[in-house]
Amino acid sequence: MRHTSASQNQAGHNGVGATIAATATALPPHQLSRESVQYYLDRVFPLQGARLEAMQAIVENSQIERRFCIHPVEFIVEPRPLEELSRDYIENSVAMGQQVAEECLKRAGCGPRDVDLLITVSCTGFMIPSLDAHLINRMGFRCDVRRLPVTELGCAAGASALSRAQEFLRAFPGGNALVISVEIPSLTFQRRDISQANLISSILFGDGAAAALVSGNGASGPKLLDTRSYTFPDSLEAMGFDLKNSGFHIVLSRDVPDLIRGKIKELVTSFLGSHGLKQEQIAAFVLHPGGQKLLHYIEEELGLPRDRTQPSWDVLRRYGNLSSASVLFVLHEWLGSGKLAAGDYGLLAAFGPGFTAEMLLAQWS
Repeated sequence: MRHTSASQNQAGHNGVGATIAATATALPPHQLSRESVQYYLDRVFPLQGARLEAMQAIVENSQIERRFCIHPVEFIVEPRPLEELSRDYIENSVAMGQQVAEECLKRAGCGPRDVDLLITVSCTGFMIPSLDAHLINRMGFRCDVRRLPVTELGCAAGASALSRAQEFLRAFPGGNALVISVEIPSLTFQRRDISQANLISSILFGDGAAAALVSGNGASGPKLLDTRSYTFPDSLEAMGFDLKNSGFHIVLSRDVPDLIRGKIKELVTSFLGSHGLKQEQIAAFVLHPGGQKLLHYIEEELGLPRDRTQPSWDVLRRYGNLSSASVLFVLHEWLGSGKLAAGDYGLLAAFGPGFTAEMLLAQWS
């Protein structure tokens, strides 16, 4: 692919819009099965009686068969200093970020120098310089590539990054934006925290990375038509992290599925209606698989048949909740499924701290 910078294309381009030219995913080497979670639950946490039985039931009903981790589970469950965890996060983020970026660019038929905007997202660690700076040096991106690291949007960040990419290409037609998400929630494991939020987190989250190249060069793929954000009023305590001496401690309210349940129909109807569309015209619901209850609630409120959400369930079953990377994994599944034809519409949605919903409307080409 011949390189042309976004600034060179800003004037005189025919405005072909933004399409998802390629996606890619990457996973670390160690697997954690549902049976392993059940085995370690009462050996790691001081749980007994009814509470232990309740947590074991949650594991059984989670719909998650396995997750992936950067280390074996027997290493993850042992406390380590925050400094060591931070070094681990940087090393593995850079490695997985480079792996998934190279695969995505290869699938798109282009190279690092074709990228005009580099967006990196993660919420499970902290690093300055950010991941994008490391990848610029390692992979040979141009020195004038624009950088946008996003660190605090949690599970919504993958969707938000696609939105920022689409908006960038409206401002700079003809460019390319590369979105890279790397999440390592196993490094936030807290053995001495027996709060319900931490226990649920230990059951749900897995490590992984995903990337998407959003192109304004007329590439084939789903065209991003519009984006929308909605922040729920007075919901700061719904989701997030507290940084303490021992590392990241998750904040996760049990009310999150109900927050979404109470608003999702209105949000979807309003968003689609602004484009003259109805829900029945959406062939693919690319939903962040935050958990089985969340997916069930969305299906119930929208009256969705399972064939319009199946990839979200597949990602949850095979990988667990991958935070910001999850919705990109689901998008990758939809792109590889071969089930969508030219002209089909898709609605992508993810949810994260704030508490915020991020949505995108796409049309397959």
